[in-house]
Amino acid sequence: MAVVTGSKRRRVLERVGLYAGLGAFGAIMLFPFLVVAFGSLKESSDIFRFPPRLLPYSQDTVEIDGEDQGLYVIEGVERVLLETITVGLYAPPDALEDTVVVPTADTERRGGFLDAETVEIDGEEVPLYDVEVDGEVVAMVERSTTTQGRFAALDDPGDVVGANVRLAEQVDSVDPQPQNFRRVTELQNLDRSLTNTLLVTLLVVGGTVLTSILGGYAFARIEFPGRDAMFLVYIGSIMVPFVILIVPLYQLMVALGWVNSLASLVFPFVFNAYGTFLIRQFFVSIPKDLEEAAVIDGASRWTILWRIFVPLSTPAIATLSTFMFLYAWNSFIWPFIVISAGNFDNHVLTVSLQQLGGRAADSPNLILAGVMIAIAVPVTVFVLAQRYFVENVATSGIK
Repeated sequence: MAVVTGSKRRRVLERVGLYAGLGAFGAIMLFPFLVVAFGSLKESSDIFRFPPRLLPYSQDTVEIDGEDQGLYVIEGVERVLLETITVGLYAPPDALEDTVVVPTADTERRGGFLDAETVEIDGEEVPLYDVEVDGEVVAMVERSTTTQGRFAALDDPGDVVGANVRLAEQVDSVDPQPQNFRRVTELQNLDRSLTNTLLVTLLVVGGTVLTSILGGYAFARIEFPGRDAMFLVYIGSIMVPFVILIVPLYQLMVALGWVNSLASLVFPFVFNAYGTFLIRQFFVSIPKDLEEAAVIDGASRWTILWRIFVPLSTPAIATLSTFMFLYAWNSFIWPFIVISAGNFDNHVLTVSLQQLGGRAADSPNLILAGVMIAIAVPVTVFVLAQRYFVENVATSGIK
């Protein structure tokens, strides 16, 4: 009995360790998505905050004289910022450790702006400033600048202290900013890009599934001269890198007049060798007895295909649809080449996000909001279709 108990305990510990490891690995994989999701709900200033925080925070405010003023905690008291002033840290060139703090507005560059006098420090030419110290003007170099502020207590406006604005502790609270999605949509016309991406993706998926079903059935069940050789050549096209096809494919689009149109994003990809191979391999596994029985009942090949083979191949079709959906949705190189940068009406999401990276470089929260819009649909599709995907992979492994 002791052996059995020890064996059970060991199995329990192994299972706990397994789930703990899987949970930790899953958390690591999920963390970047959480950063993007919460970052899309942040203010721009909260993105740059150090140390970074996962949840979206914003500074609490209080209304004073009809204006919202940010709250700070200085010396344990909640205060509001009255005014700011830029100050510099100055020191003599020959005694850099003897520094003084002076408002930058009270200093002048020696020699003026165009003919400024400089001094060499650590191999670099540094401008000299005239700084008044104890009633005497001294030539000094500027070591750094910062912003000082005067802060008044909320309960006692006469209680005023000075502090570095950048180092002052803000009074923050969790405050998501869902309006980021509206702002990025208006900034980059993402609603049109989303519509184009959905249209292109659905047409590519539908066209690929249709041609793969027809081609897969022909290669699996119809005997004709050169079938196997043609199948090998067609499958061999999978080995050709897409970058080799870009130039001839672009020339074909020019000849057809499809450059800068959504047709150029759809028709080149509805004939897919991988899809034909996947469906053909599944059709081969279907017993011929079903087909022969249908022929005896007078069914045509068209009827056999759509009434027998297609319903039995739902996992393979769902897998192909999932793969093609993710491929078409995330396609970037070809849309970037064939659709001009100024043709906003035919942009897809990947191209719009690439341009958004430049237009909203100072607002990473808007970029993350655009990323969330782009990944929400494919993640949802994969979650809903993962059962078929796993079933097909498991079946392929058994075979």
